[in-house]
Amino acid sequence: MTDPATPSAHPTSVASVVRIGIPGGHRVTHRDVAANGARFHIAELGDGPLVLLLHGFPQFWWTWRYQLPALAEAGFRAVAMDLRGVGGSDRTPRGYDPANLALDITGVIRSLGEPDAALVGHDLGGYLAWVAAAMRPKLVRRLAVVSMPHPRRWRAAMLRDVKQTAASSHIWGFQRPWVPERQLTADDGALVGRLIREWSGPRLLDDEAVETYRRAMCIPSTAHCSIEPYRWMVRSLARPDGIQFNRRMKRPVRVPTLHLHGSLDPVVRARSAAGSAEYVEAPYRWRLFDGLGHFPHEEDPVAFSTELVNWLKDPEPDR
Repeated sequence: MTDPATPSAHPTSVASVVRIGIPGGHRVTHRDVAANGARFHIAELGDGPLVLLLHGFPQFWWTWRYQLPALAEAGFRAVAMDLRGVGGSDRTPRGYDPANLALDITGVIRSLGEPDAALVGHDLGGYLAWVAAAMRPKLVRRLAVVSMPHPRRWRAAMLRDVKQTAASSHIWGFQRPWVPERQLTADDGALVGRLIREWSGPRLLDDEAVETYRRAMCIPSTAHCSIEPYRWMVRSLARPDGIQFNRRMKRPVRVPTLHLHGSLDPVVRARSAAGSAEYVEAPYRWRLFDGLGHFPHEEDPVAFSTELVNWLKDPEPDR
């Protein structure tokens, strides 16, 4: 796939970014798996029940660098995948609607030879985790969503909550053709670094992390593919496919759900996310991290990983 808006004079190597190491010297296994008509890059560590980690915008699998070893040490098979169009995964010309992206996720579960998985999704990955749990409940045994409300809750907040609409101004800006792609890749991804700084709480991500995400966005076609899901979400609001999708999301989630959010998240207001329990007909646990922003799993990885692992290992998650 070619994105004419992406500069190509000094293209960023996929391998040089995607196969970056993680803290602690842990040896992550990198490989590709086929699912839903495309090829997906995964990074995995550990053995045991599968926990599939789904990144958000503007990141890739590496956002889970702290959770991979924490989950592996707790006895899980931790797998972080690059979503379609990002990192080391295929950049296809189409297929960026949430229903198809959710089928990518459930297809990866099948390709890994597992009967099901606990899904952990942040931001866009959280949105898709909600969708996957509703569409393919037999393949999802537990659901953990970070910094993202249920799709129906997100839609309502975007349309009716003026403060949430303002907080998500970047999504409205993505609706312009080609301009957002050029902005994201200009000056070696400077805008990506600025967004991450602005969206974090007081515990800012370190310079290495910001630089890594800037480089990843500059891989040819990544900016375009990263924006496409958000274009679909907005442009389909009044279209038949969007209305049909919203109706499909009335189907309740029937697996234990952990909902994690930073109290200082400036992108997705805690108020917008908190009402998502309405769509869960199973044990639901809400956890608000005080003093953290949009990236709680990176801003305070120890507290986040502890909360996640304890919940995954809890045989009675309704307590």
